[in-house]
Amino acid sequence: MDVSYTQLDETLPAPAYVHPGDAGLDLRAAVGGTLEPFERRLVPCGFALAIPDGYAGLVIPRSGLAAKHGISIVNAPGLIDSGYRGEIMVSLINLDGKQAFTFEKGDRIAQLMIIRTVDITLHNTSELPESDRGARGFGSSGVH
Repeated sequence: MDVSYTQLDETLPAPAYVHPGDAGLDLRAAVGGTLEPFERRLVPCGFALAIPDGYAGLVIPRSGLAAKHGISIVNAPGLIDSGYRGEIMVSLINLDGKQAFTFEKGDRIAQLMIIRTVDITLHNTSELPESDRGARGFGSSGVH
C-alpha cells in the first residue's frame, strides 16, 4: 500500500521497517529529552502522513524500551485516524519508579502499524444475543 508522507524534519531518517516482514515502522524522536520516573511527555516525530480512508495508524510501544527501561505510551496504542494530517507525536511515559530515561533526537521511541478498519452501523436493541461468556468481565476467565 502506498502512503504519502511529508518529512517535517529533514535531519531525521524517514519512518522505516528495520527488517523485511516487520509489522511496525520505527518512529524516531524529533527532539531529545529526559523523562523522570512516572513523567510523561508528548514527543514529536518529525513527519506527517496521509493514512488512506479505510485504514488507521496504531502507535505502539517498542518492546525493548518497555522491558529494559519501563518506557511505554500513555494511551497505548495511540490511534491516528485517516483524516489526521498533523505531525505524528508519541505520548511517552517512564513507568520506572526509580530511574530517569534520557533519549536523543533520532532515537527510535515507538512503532507505527497501519491497519485496515471497518465502518460499522450501530443498532440499538433491548436485548443482545446470548454468548458463552455473557456479561462476565474483567478477570472472569481466571489466571490458570
